[in-house]
Amino acid sequence: MSGDARKIAAGLRYLTGFGNEHSSEAVPGALPVGRNSPQRAPLGLYAEQLSGTAFTEPRAHNRRSWLYRIRPSAAHPAFVRMDNGALSGAPFTETVPDPNRLRWDPLPEPEPGTDFLAGLWTLGGNGDAATRNGMAVHLYHANSSMTDRVFSDADGELLIVPERGGLLLRTEFGLLAAEPGHVALIPRGVRFRVELLDESARGYVCENYGAHFRLPDLGPIGANGLANPRDFQAPVAAYEDTDGTEGPVEVVNKYCGNLWRARYDHSPLDVVAWHGNLVPYVYDLHRFNVIGSISYDHPDPSIFTVLTSPSDTPGLAGVDFVAFAPRWLVGEDTFRPPYFHRNVMSEYMGLIEGAYDAKKAGAGGFAPGCGSLHNMMSAHGPDRDTFDKASAAELKPQRMADGLAFMFETRWPVVATAQAARADHLQSGYDDVWQGLERHFTQG
Repeated sequence: MSGDARKIAAGLRYLTGFGNEHSSEAVPGALPVGRNSPQRAPLGLYAEQLSGTAFTEPRAHNRRSWLYRIRPSAAHPAFVRMDNGALSGAPFTETVPDPNRLRWDPLPEPEPGTDFLAGLWTLGGNGDAATRNGMAVHLYHANSSMTDRVFSDADGELLIVPERGGLLLRTEFGLLAAEPGHVALIPRGVRFRVELLDESARGYVCENYGAHFRLPDLGPIGANGLANPRDFQAPVAAYEDTDGTEGPVEVVNKYCGNLWRARYDHSPLDVVAWHGNLVPYVYDLHRFNVIGSISYDHPDPSIFTVLTSPSDTPGLAGVDFVAFAPRWLVGEDTFRPPYFHRNVMSEYMGLIEGAYDAKKAGAGGFAPGCGSLHNMMSAHGPDRDTFDKASAAELKPQRMADGLAFMFETRWPVVATAQAARADHLQSGYDDVWQGLERHFTQG
């Protein structure tokens, strides 16, 4: 399966641009001209609108797409509850918010036959999925492709961050390939199936219940910088026309924190053409245009924001996605690693590759696949060894070439699930990294 998926991924074409009004058809003539819902849609297809925002939201923020499909989405049997496994949703009430600094080793290897959906494991989150505010942090590990089932999330959009192993995402809009170092976003309610490009896969997922992720405003940075819109890639139309010939398809829907399933007699990935601005996409984090100081001091990490989900308070995000990509450090008379601080925002950090410049790397430290949680006003910063080395380092231009880390930053505390709070891979000695920071104070 991984070999076939690799060949497919290598031949994919994309549409480019973030927030664009795209259009695509897998069969010529499938898109109607001059209208969205003609009396008879072309080629005997059904016209269907997928609304990601309220009809009356401002045009600049309105997200919707028109899909032209073989069967309408309404043609399905009743959904029934199924076991949630290790996946859950907000509100998170199993534990109380914890002010302690927490860090987890990577998820252990999954049982044989674990696909992406079965391998989702909820670490925690905040808000309420039913009222569409807040976010959740999930991890995934898988060693098998999804074959006869697809998944959709009615609670929020899913930002998938692969750390090990590539993914082929078959969506209603077409196909995307996401490798480690990429991120993929699946809009709320869009159905998709995950096939593995390698023998196993592992990574992180941010489930955003609130406003759609968008590119942050650049302010005095100007017209260019950070994530460039043209580097976001959307799929071209591709469809499945099984019509029951390959057996039933299990469609799993996450709805208000719980999983529901139905058996379809056809594949719901049967969209022959589409147009709109509510689309899945993939983005290569190595293309992020990193901006930093060329004089002194370490700028606030907000300059590393790739995507933001704004809240009702200007400048205060429901969740930000921040990337610490390869970059140069050149500050004069400057402590170059991230400074010690306490933050009104809560920070979940993960590592995709290499090492992060403020944390010890390797086993028992902060390795790829690890994650740390610093909830609001929890004091944190570089560990003791990093502080000692950075304080005495020669301040010559320094290339941070081998690390790629990220952060999900949110306005509310992240409440850990019971399974995360009691996990065997929760590091028990995380506080020790700050022990031994010596007193250097002198008077006069």
